[in-house]
Amino acid sequence: MPQNIGIIIIDKSGNLSTLKIKEFNEEELYKKCNFKKPDGFIIQTKWKLKSEGKKWIVSVYAKTEGKVNMENKYDFPPPIDSKLFFGSCAIVCQQIKDDSTTEYVSLSLEQWEKFYEKLFGGFENLADTAAADEAEEDELELIEPEKKTKHGYLKDGFVVDDAIEEEYESECDEDEESDELEESGESDELDDELDDGEIEDIGSELSEEEYDYDSDEEEK
Repeated sequence: MPQNIGIIIIDKSGNLSTLKIKEFNEEELYKKCNFKKPDGFIIQTKWKLKSEGKKWIVSVYAKTEGKVNMENKYDFPPPIDSKLFFGSCAIVCQQIKDDSTTEYVSLSLEQWEKFYEKLFGGFENLADTAAADEAEEDELELIEPEKKTKHGYLKDGFVVDDAIEEEYESECDEDEESDELEESGESDELDDELDDGEIEDIGSELSEEEYDYDSDEEEK
């Protein structure tokens, strides 16, 4: 019987802690998770991992049935990421020897974090990514000034040069002014059209005869 084995206990709130077991007994493991009976407390999954030149088997023991408000909130890696567990769960580690036999070994929180990251496919380190972005040189800074527009953009088939750009901007300004004048002169007509459209939408089933009849009644 293995002795002084460290396992990880995950309580229902998702908090992790290590527990040292003097004499490890798989059949008594449910007691370490504060269950009174072993019913339903079984291995939910096993992961085979390779790390630091060694092979490991990591097992999760848990219950899938329990009382309301006893749901375990911890996010487990696939394939049990969508499974709902109740109460505390236990994580136990075994090492695969060269002769393919296994033995129970202690599992630390630090080691589990490495396994956890690997089981999720690895996490992107945002700090490293930001540092890499800062280290990259701006490609535009390497371009000669005469090959860039006054706004600092690269001159190519899709970007006009400064002279044409200024002429285009002036034409746009003139067009905007003329558009404003036309809009101000037609504002009353547009308002009438909008009003007519709203009436048409609201009372689309009314005929012209009914509408004229109502107008005659008002004049009387």
